Amino acid sequence: MLDALTDPFSQALMQRALAEVLLLALVGGTLGCWIVLGGFSYGAESLAHGMFPGLVLAALAGVPLLLGGAAGILVAALAIALAGRIERIGRDNAVAVAVTTLFGLGALLALSPATPVGLQSLLFGDVLGSSTADLLAAAALVAVVLAALWAAHWRLLASVFDRAGARALGVPPLAVDALVLALVALAVLVAVQGLGNLLVVAVLVAPAAAARRLTHRLAPMMALAVLLGAAAGIGGLYLSYYARVAAGASIAGLLVGGYALARLATAASSIRKGGAAPAG
Repeated sequence: MLDALTDPFSQALMQRALAEVLLLALVGGTLGCWIVLGGFSYGAESLAHGMFPGLVLAALAGVPLLLGGAAGILVAALAIALAGRIERIGRDNAVAVAVTTLFGLGALLALSPATPVGLQSLLFGDVLGSSTADLLAAAALVAVVLAALWAAHWRLLASVFDRAGARALGVPPLAVDALVLALVALAVLVAVQGLGNLLVVAVLVAPAAAARRLTHRLAPMMALAVLLGAAAGIGGLYLSYYARVAAGASIAGLLVGGYALARLATAASSIRKGGAAPAG
């Protein structure tokens, strides 16, 4: 039994993958709570999908994905900001068109004859392919995100829970929103290597959404979200090792499954108490 638990992590690539998923759990659990509470899930998905052309160009040019992803996020943020100014078709519709266009452009670039083998890992991730340099870069970005969240903690509280009161305290909600989206961009850069462009939002939303179903206090919510993310990450690695399935998809599937179980648990608890199940 002990061998079954330890054998997968006897290899260096699995040890690096473990470190990667723990970093993802840490940044996804903490930042994810603000994403869920502040209603930034759509923005996170938009940034993640809009950066795809940058990732493809980086792969074609043979430069680090981190650089391509950063450039892609800047272009995506600019496109989303400009699209949001088109009032005639509505902000959400305009942003959706911009993101879809960018993602489609990335797909066209991926059809290039010069496309390297394994480009599909940009879509679905390759957590087992993390190098030591990737881990160091990811750890540095996670440290920046956590430090920013700590420094802006009371401003985030004021803006998310009482936007009108935040203005009275001299906290501009729009500036706080911009900070959260900037931190989301950094978190996406951390997560895209392991989970890919299509699955990256799962680690930023699912653990926090599940934790919100189970507790209404912020600190326990963050701790629980980190634990759920870590459990799904480690479980996904075991599943990948023994079932020979994709690690990124396994992790994302367990994250979504965790949310489904949390929703069922709260619904069952509410039924036992004779009340209605909570929304969300």
